[in-house]
Amino acid sequence: TGNLVYIAGQIPKNEQGELMTGKVGLEKGISMEHAQEAAKLCGVNIIAQMNAATNGDLTKVKSVVKLEGFVNATEDFRDHPKVLNHASDLLVEVFGAEVGAHSRFA
Repeated sequence: TGNLVYIAGQIPKNEQGELMTGKVGLEKGISMEHAQEAAKLCGVNIIAQMNAATNGDLTKVKSVVKLEGFVNATEDFRDHPKVLNHASDLLVEVFGAEVGAHSRFA
C-alpha cells in the first residue's frame, strides 16, 4: 500500500547486543519482572524499526495495528498478557492512546 510497515521477529537484545534469555514460570527461572523487562525491550526495538522505516519521523506513524508476542514460558504459565503489557504500554506511552492503542495476541 506504500504506507504500511510490518515489523516481525524482534528479540530482547539491548544496545550492547546482549540478549535477555530465560524461561518464566520455572521455580529457578526468570522472574515475572525480568520477563516484563524483556517484553519492554522488544517494544523498544519495535519503535527503533518504526523510526528507521519513517526516516526518523515517528509522527508519520498514524496507527499501531497489532502486536503479537511469544513468551518463553513453562506449560502451566498463564500470565502471558501480564508479560506483554509492558510492550503494549510502551507503544501507548510513546505514540499516545489514539495512535498507540492496538489489538494484541499473547
